[in-house]
Amino acid sequence: MSLERTANFIEALIFASEKSIGVDEIIQVLKDVQLKNINTERVQRLIEDIRTKYDALDLALELVYVNGGYQFLTRKEYYPVIGQLQIQRSKKKLSQSALETLAIIAYKQPITKVEIEQIRGVNCDYTVQKLLEKELINITGKSNAVGKPLLYGTSNRFMDYFGINSTEDLPQLKDLQTESSSIGQESE
Repeated sequence: MSLERTANFIEALIFASEKSIGVDEIIQVLKDVQLKNINTERVQRLIEDIRTKYDALDLALELVYVNGGYQFLTRKEYYPVIGQLQIQRSKKKLSQSALETLAIIAYKQPITKVEIEQIRGVNCDYTVQKLLEKELINITGKSNAVGKPLLYGTSNRFMDYFGINSTEDLPQLKDLQTESSSIGQESE
């Protein structure tokens, strides 16, 4: 099979995948459709060729490495237009309580629901359930605390949703401080 045809298969896999797709998964799929002489180096070279092609064509999409795999995403210069679309589709947007709960889970994971409620100061049963339904969080195990409560953590979909590779890519709390968020006067 020609390199161009193999590259088209890889491009189609990345495009059709609802989340980022890794090189190992691409190789497995290609081998399942009888492409026996495919290896990691060849796939990575073809992915780089695809990325170069999209860059040269100056399209609204680009091929990005995110969350351990590859995904087609909209280029940053088109974010204002996409942002407007998101505003129009705000019914599917995360509520303020969902964002707060998600942030707590992202920064404190693994964490129990009781610990989330202690931080937020309100019951979060509904919010946790909605985040589970949207697959932004998942159950990572059980705590050794009394009653063996469930532990929650962020999911791969969370990584895709926010366009990051790991929770280490989250902004650090010190980076989020601004002059308007400080209380009182700084001492000189």
